[in-house]
Order: sequence, then C-alpha cells, then structure tokens
Amino acid sequence: APDATPASRPAPSPTAAFRPAPSSSTGEVPLQSRYTEARDTLRAWLGTGVLAPDPEPALYVYEQSGPGVLQRGLIGDVGLVDPGEHIVLPHEDVVPGPIADRLALMSTTQANLEPIFLLYEGGDGTATRLVNEVASTRTPLVSAHTEDGLTHRLWAITDPAEIAAINADLHDRQALIADGHHRYATYRVLQRQERATRSRPPADQPRLTPSDDVPLGPWDFGLALLVDSAAYPPDLKAIHRVIPGLPLEEAVARAKGAWRVQDYSELALGLAALERAQEPAFLLAGADGAHLLTDPDPVQLARAMPADHSDRWNSLNTSILSEFVLPVVWGMRDDEHAVRIVHHDTEAAVRLARHTGGTAVILKPLAVEDVLAVAAGGERVPRKSTSFGPKPRTGLVLRTFAID
Repeated sequence: APDATPASRPAPSPTAAFRPAPSSSTGEVPLQSRYTEARDTLRAWLGTGVLAPDPEPALYVYEQSGPGVLQRGLIGDVGLVDPGEHIVLPHEDVVPGPIADRLALMSTTQANLEPIFLLYEGGDGTATRLVNEVASTRTPLVSAHTEDGLTHRLWAITDPAEIAAINADLHDRQALIADGHHRYATYRVLQRQERATRSRPPADQPRLTPSDDVPLGPWDFGLALLVDSAAYPPDLKAIHRVIPGLPLEEAVARAKGAWRVQDYSELALGLAALERAQEPAFLLAGADGAHLLTDPDPVQLARAMPADHSDRWNSLNTSILSEFVLPVVWGMRDDEHAVRIVHHDTEAAVRLARHTGGTAVILKPLAVEDVLAVAAGGERVPRKSTSFGPKPRTGLVLRTFAID
C-alpha cells in the first residue's frame, strides 16, 4: 500500500448487518457450499438493497460503550505488508487450517466481512483527537444495542482534508494485531493469489510502493479497526487450558517435582490465591478442589526455556506453560489435539475438565506492555496467549472488492 501505513486508504463500506445463509436442516452443509451460500446471499442483499454501498469513500469512527467500557477507533483499509517490515506487528503464530478456511470464504465472497483489530500508540495525535471530536459532536450514522450490554455507534469521515490529516498522523506509527492474526495472514495469501490469477508479477516484495509498475487492487488492502491503546487501553483477558484425560490428581503429583503446590478446597479460594501470586503461577482445577503452582525450580525452568528467545518471552506464563509445564512436567505437546482452549471463563474451564476427566489450567492475563514489547522485538507469544477486547462487532461494516 502507499507508504504501507494503517488506514492509509479509505474503504467505501456498507453499514448493515451480514450473516451467511443458514445451514440445511437435513444436516451439516459442506464447507464449500457454505462459502457459495454466503457469496450468493451477499450478492442478493446488495442486489435488493438490504445492503447498500455508501455513496463515497470514508473512514469510519466506531465507538463501543457500556458499563465500564468505552472504546473508540477508526475502521478503514490497511495496506498489506510483510511482518518483517515492522509496520503491522503480529504477536501470535498462525496455523494453516484456519487460514485455508478464511481464504476460501474471502476468495469466494470477494469481500472482507469483518475487520481485524489493531492497536497503536497514538500519542494524542491528530487521528485520536479527530476520533474524539467526531464522536462527541456529530450525529452517528448508526446506533445499535447488542445483547452483551454494549452500545455501538458509527460515523463516516468523508472530508478529504480530514482523511489526509489522519493518514499523515498514522504515517510513521506501528500497529499491533490484537485480534485477527489468521485473517491478516489470509489477507496476504489472498493478495498473492489474486495478483497471480490476473497474470501480474507475484507480490512477493515485502513492501508495495507508489513506484511499483503493478497497479494496486482491492486485495492489496484489508478491513481493520485501529484503536489508540493509550487513549483507550484494551481489556486483555486470559485464555485458559483444559487437558482432557489428565486426571487432576496425576497432574498435581507430577507438578510437585518442579513446583511449590498449595491446595485449596474451593475454586474461589484458589482463584483468590492465584490473583495474589507472583508470576509464574497457575491454578490447576478439576474434579477435586484447586491447586496453586508457584515458585518453579529455577534450574529445571532455565533448562526448559529456549535460549533463542528473549528473557521477556521466557518469562511469560504462556511460554512457561508451553515449554516447561506441558512437555517437561506432563510429557505432552501444546497443540489443538491435546490441549483444549477456554476463553476467559474459569467456571467453564473447570466444568470441561470435570466432563473430560481432565485438568483445567487457569492463567492470569498477560500484561499489555509485555505483549507489545515481545511483538516489537520480532517475537510471537505462544498460541492462544491473549484475548483483547472489546472486539469489533461483526456485520457493522463490510468491504466488498466489487465496490471498493
């Protein structure tokens, strides 16, 4: 993208909800059929006016508010660049399966159906000030309430001078992918795919510049929500693990060889102790009570942690879990087959552990500054380490290549 900066080019986007067509009542619909149903439904809604493209290009100010929640940001197009350029920074690794799924959906629909979530350090710059001014003084295009108790409001910025001022402010800034790693990776795969099918030279350069002789297309950008993390600090929640088939008693017994273990008769007591504990610390729970792991053996821990990672990376609780607790203490790999993921909800994690005869591993959330520092250093935190919120509401703003 020109200058490869977040929100460097506005997207004309519909402001209406979108959902893929429902599955057949006779059973599960094959994946490819789902994608074609989504494409056909999108086309039908555009054709009949259920969805209508906005009349002129815009950046969108998006606000989410509710009890204890206020987040404002910009929705628009982000230029796609290689992570090695350190402009759009990933902080988690991706796996092929979800990318293939999202690629099939995006390429079939020729659309970005929801924005990824990016954070940046705004420094009270022009973009942040304009976002707040628009949200405070102008009439929104859309105002909606959702079942989670949040109110969503949307404004369009169409003045070329205001858009230019925003782009100038964002020009030299970095953005962290808070949510949407697989979709951003899919954006870049789709970019290469679309350029190749149009008989253009492969877009394998790490950066697109105005001097390139290959014209830019809509697939050279992706839909994104960009939030100033200084003005609107994100809510970073933990993602817990459940190990099916590893009985709690066995998990605790093995842990005693490398960790200090404190036993609690009730989950609530264990959670309170975890909150007070110094990292690294984990709470094991399941069919019988809860057990807090603290103060790991320093020699065993140092031997397990990879020497080619930074000290900050090696100190993350998710790194210690994936490199020490799971493989060394429990003798298993940290993958989607052996380890189940539960977002935020400790009670749900413990219920799943009891149901599967396994062990729930309850974690505290990572610190935002640690995630930013790891990403800025070119590293990735272990899979499923972070859950940033509030995430943008799916369906509020869509971007189709045909009307880009």
